[in-house]
Amino acid sequence: MRLGPRLRGGRVAGSRRGTPLASAAVARILIVGGGCRGRRLAAELLADRYAVRITTRGEAGREAIEALGAECWIGTPDRLATLRGSLDGVAIACWLLGTASGPPAELEALYTTRLELFLTQAIDTTVRGVVFEPAGAAVPAQARAAGDAIAQRLTEGNRIPAAVLEADPAGEGWLAEARAAVDGLLAAAQG
Repeated sequence: MRLGPRLRGGRVAGSRRGTPLASAAVARILIVGGGCRGRRLAAELLADRYAVRITTRGEAGREAIEALGAECWIGTPDRLATLRGSLDGVAIACWLLGTASGPPAELEALYTTRLELFLTQAIDTTVRGVVFEPAGAAVPAQARAAGDAIAQRLTEGNRIPAAVLEADPAGEGWLAEARAAVDGLLAAAQG
């Protein structure tokens, strides 16, 4: 399925991998999902002088995030009010929860009600693009489909470009695809 003014596989028309914007230092990227994969993506973005804010559920994640040079934001999709301020000054928001674990009802909510509320909060902010990682195998198929539909409806309806990641989150190609998605969305916002 194609979602909005974007292409599947994290590619957006005009993507230039490895070519940061001239004003890269002011491009802030929000990563919701500050585990190992989110921190790997952040390390690449930080190396190219992007400002990166990573969310984590509690103080236990702060040290690893700040050691990278990223800004740590304590907040969780389970309590969306804790994420509202994380969108301040953000150009690209990344919803990277495809490998989240937990009770089935909570995982389903990440890709239905929580995703919908988060994207609704992003509408009237500086967010100019969304990187969306579809729900993982632990989420029931109907909830995965609902999440895709929610992301499509809200990003298309509000003209927020988005890139949908297709690579296996545990595979070698995930990091390159996620990075290309961020770069492509930034290039599209610039052009």
